[in-house]
Amino acid sequence: MAVKTDIEIARAAQKKKIQVIGDRLGIAEDDLLPFGHDKAKVSADFIQSVQNRENGKLILVTAINPTPAGEGKTTTTVGLGDGLNAIGKKAMVCIREASLGPCFGMKGGAAGGGYAQVVPMEDMNLHFTGDFHAITSAHNLLSAMIDNHIYWGNALEIDERRVVWRRVMDMNDRALRDVVTSLGGVANGFPRQTGFDITVASEVMAILCLAIDLDDLRQRLGDIIVAYTRDKSPIYARDMKAHEAMAVLLQQAIQPNLVQTLENNPAFVHGGPFANIAHGCNSVIATTTALKIADYVVTEAGFGADLGAEKFMDIKCRKVGIAPDAVVLVATVRALKMNGGVTKDDLGAENIDAVIKGCANLGRHIENIKSYGVPVVVAINHFINDTDEEVAAIKTFVESVGSEAYLCKHWAHGSEGIKDLAERVAQIADTGISNFNTLYPDDMPLFEKIETIAKRIYRADEVLADSKIRTQLKEWENQGYGKLPICMAKTQYSFTTDPTRRGAPTGHSLPVREVRLSAGAGFVVVICGEVMTMPGLPRKPSAETIMLNESGEIEGLF
Repeated sequence: MAVKTDIEIARAAQKKKIQVIGDRLGIAEDDLLPFGHDKAKVSADFIQSVQNRENGKLILVTAINPTPAGEGKTTTTVGLGDGLNAIGKKAMVCIREASLGPCFGMKGGAAGGGYAQVVPMEDMNLHFTGDFHAITSAHNLLSAMIDNHIYWGNALEIDERRVVWRRVMDMNDRALRDVVTSLGGVANGFPRQTGFDITVASEVMAILCLAIDLDDLRQRLGDIIVAYTRDKSPIYARDMKAHEAMAVLLQQAIQPNLVQTLENNPAFVHGGPFANIAHGCNSVIATTTALKIADYVVTEAGFGADLGAEKFMDIKCRKVGIAPDAVVLVATVRALKMNGGVTKDDLGAENIDAVIKGCANLGRHIENIKSYGVPVVVAINHFINDTDEEVAAIKTFVESVGSEAYLCKHWAHGSEGIKDLAERVAQIADTGISNFNTLYPDDMPLFEKIETIAKRIYRADEVLADSKIRTQLKEWENQGYGKLPICMAKTQYSFTTDPTRRGAPTGHSLPVREVRLSAGAGFVVVICGEVMTMPGLPRKPSAETIMLNESGEIEGLF
């Protein structure tokens, strides 16, 4: 019998009306802004009304470094949420929204998979409730107002060579990385070199995901540095009188989106910064609200733990004052074999030696997570070709480094396939053994923070940065930004900046190409190696096979 595709499974889901899902969480119908019958935004009044409640338990799902073999972090996040509900716990899921760029590029979707999905799958992977469009519009409104201010006399004396605010769009388009604007004569303004980033890398995205309420959002938007004068004095978005209009565009987008899993359990899907070029976590409002209305909240951090989990701990947790009670680290037999040197074409054959060799990557992530003082359990996301001996090799390795691993079959069996992990994770969270600490203190100099991440998380020997970058960091410290955390922009595929170096390499350097101050979001972005803040489409993008069938249904999402 043919295995159903993700979209076929999602299309057959027996969804409940979103008001029924909201009622399970104590959200009244009047506090929901419906988008159709199966998704809704939650009102600011409701969110404010629950703030005095105690927090539930927070469970973070992260993963080993991603490979073309697949890891299934979002699938495991959704499956674990269903599994906790299946064992009688009041749990909900918090994940990020999908970006159109990778959806039409390599991923083809990002709502889980198999029988561990969030629905409506098609809507979530496309326009959803319009949040990304609102973020794109707010960002580009500010861009337009900067150029307009310069055109009409430049009263703020902006140095046109020092405009640092780029434009964004939610699509992978390498042709827009570096562009020249305002060509065509006097009527079109002054020519200037600039470029586009993908929307998920926008500081507006980061601000929306870190703001605690609308007032905080407005304050952070005003704090965005857009340019500098000739004497290098910063020009802020509030100087452009742009931040209030930006907040108007984001008023609805800041409200969390409520949807459901295939098993009709509640999920917040809100915000979507990438972890390789941004901070990789869903919105603070969604997570903190979920902690007030559920006993267990399962959330994810993007890509491998070296990026997503590090930023979850050192940016999101630091800024909000929350901490995970347990961490689940996702791995697959297939991905570990790739880390052990096996090519994608040879993954179907049993190779215990490669699994053991690839476990070096898994072990490094376990060690890194433990350094934050939080307990970690490994979820072995099952694929049909995995052998018992390969799974046993992983379990033996994990036990040897002082942790434990559970085989999870949620992709094929939903909550039934992940109950063992759910039981154990709930038990760990309930014991309160987590003793969370951040990797570095606020008052550590910025360059030392970069070195700390590079050496303790990536195991780099040194950080390579020219004098211009070091001077820029010192200037920001002198301007009062020295206490900000670091947001590393680096390839997700390796602990190094070389995406081909899998496993757990040592003896490498971390080259820093550029640093950007995100004063509104409240962190310093450090761009390392060849990572791009505007990705490109692959040779054969998923867009080539995404289409409408004869019934008007979407095909090709997965």
